[in-house]
Amino acid sequence: MRTSVSRRGLYARRSTTLGALLALCAGLFLVTGPAAQAAPPTPPSASVARSYLGALTVRAEGSSDGYSRDRFPHWSGQGGNCNTREVVLKRDGTGVVQDGGCAAVSGRWYSPYDGATWYAASDVDIDHVVPLAEAWRSGASSWTTSRRQAFANDLSIAQLIAVTDNVNQSKGDKDPAEWMPPRSSYHCVYARMWVWVKYDYGLSVDSAEKSRLSSVLSGC
Repeated sequence: MRTSVSRRGLYARRSTTLGALLALCAGLFLVTGPAAQAAPPTPPSASVARSYLGALTVRAEGSSDGYSRDRFPHWSGQGGNCNTREVVLKRDGTGVVQDGGCAAVSGRWYSPYDGATWYAASDVDIDHVVPLAEAWRSGASSWTTSRRQAFANDLSIAQLIAVTDNVNQSKGDKDPAEWMPPRSSYHCVYARMWVWVKYDYGLSVDSAEKSRLSSVLSGC
């Protein structure tokens, strides 16, 4: 009888130990598993974006005369050794490690424009959703330098996003009538982001741009 009880006790202890080990493993998995993908601030819904689009001034795109990226001072300091680019890399990446100068030395970045994943910050560009040259032609040419600087470094709206470098370069300064992200499932989000930025800064749209944005938003 004592043997039977002893075995039951042994089995119970083994079961308890096994349960503890499983719980520990589960806890370790939760700690070390990949974090949720970060992203820019969430843009307004499609219905709100449509109302914003309807409120924008429609006019022919202005001239690029006088435009220079230097007119939009960007990658401003954001505290400590960090500039805007490094803040966005940290925000939009997963497991990002930065050195003492705030440069991202490792991490993982998913580009929603094309669905690619990158493991080196050098493969990632920070896209201005509404390009600086596009903003210039849409009203920013009349702004003060400080306002253009605020626009080029704005982290409070969906104006900055980490994406594949050559995809960003293929976009250049094109508006949605001329370019949309290669990944079509992201078009709705992109249109909502674009309209939000233009509405927030009082920038105009041209007729082809508005038509394309309206078409995308109506299908969201």
